[in-house]
Amino acid sequence: EKGLHILSVMAESQVELDTITFNTVISACEKVGAWEKALQLFSSMGLRKVMPNAITFNAALSACQKSCVWERALRLVGVMTQSTVTANTLNFSIAISACEKGGEWEQALHLFGMMARCTSE
Repeated sequence: EKGLHILSVMAESQVELDTITFNTVISACEKVGAWEKALQLFSSMGLRKVMPNAITFNAALSACQKSCVWERALRLVGVMTQSTVTANTLNFSIAISACEKGGEWEQALHLFGMMARCTSE
């Protein structure tokens, strides 16, 4: 909550919010299990014209993984592969772990195949 409050105060004070600021608050949400808020923050980055990076995706994916919301992790992987961010092994590993926690081994295998294709290019 404090991180969200600080982000709100910064925005109201017209302090420029950048990728690092969002990464920090998304990571804080992930650590306390607030995956919905983490994904809301991730989505709001586009409205503020702040571009996510691989660290942003890692934090958002970790929030999904820790809260066992594998479907959201899959959506994030889709967003990532359509963005300018180069997907890396860690991104995929976190999403695979989310699927594993959800008992979705077929999805995990699919992601493993995607990882092999995307990280070898």
